[in-house]
Amino acid sequence: MNTMSNISFPSHANVFGGTLSMDALRERVPAVFASSAHERTSDKYTFVPTEHVLSGLMRAGFVPVDARQTRTRNTSTLHARHILRLRRRFETVQLRDSIPEVVFLNSHDGTSAYQLRLGIYRVVCTNGLIVSRGAFPAYCVSHRGNVVDDVITGALEVSERFAALAEQVEGMERRLLPKDEQLQFAERALGLRFPDPAQSGVQAVQLLTCRRTDDLGDDLWSTLNKVQENLLGGGMSRRSVKGRLTRTRRITSIREDVRLNGRLWDLAAEVLAA
Repeated sequence: MNTMSNISFPSHANVFGGTLSMDALRERVPAVFASSAHERTSDKYTFVPTEHVLSGLMRAGFVPVDARQTRTRNTSTLHARHILRLRRRFETVQLRDSIPEVVFLNSHDGTSAYQLRLGIYRVVCTNGLIVSRGAFPAYCVSHRGNVVDDVITGALEVSERFAALAEQVEGMERRLLPKDEQLQFAERALGLRFPDPAQSGVQAVQLLTCRRTDDLGDDLWSTLNKVQENLLGGGMSRRSVKGRLTRTRRITSIREDVRLNGRLWDLAAEVLAA
């Protein structure tokens, strides 16, 4: 039975963008519509399709605006780790160029619980930011019991922190960083992806390259967005260990995307608190 069949998608989640249609979701994330868990899961594992959970989240006022899943050779397409970004249908928290989101992660192979985290989407950004657990606790639901209700409760609790998230973003916008502090931030950020700087073939100053005019500025928020775009988006020139000129690859792993985003947010929060 398709629990989503009687749920309509509004034309726009908010002024910044539209929701994903069912056809788009099926094409991007077939794991959302899995009919069973991976065979390696135990008898204690309660399988609830992400489709059913999403149905509950939509009834609670959330709409999906982005989705993707991991490409893997070890897990079937239907059981892969997947991530959905959701927004409240009517958002009351307003930021200059961003909107808060609930980031929902799951898999059907026993490697991940249902996770709900804070995220933020910036209109000019190609990579949505994901806030760290340290700054704002994540909400995890195991694959047991009344999963749908628990996930909805988690999403509502996460969204209650939207106002606090907005305050932190506004604080970053006000915090000016001298050039030396920007470079220090970039150096620490580079170490998150390349623990051995000598092997990275990348200079920290490359992370401060402005790819978008909207990122021009010496404030902490602009610095964070420049660094995040360069660190995760790939395309930076680098020298391989053998001296060959190449370019860094875009981060496509959901696990690594979440990790790097969270650690970058921690770095920015530390600077803001200093």
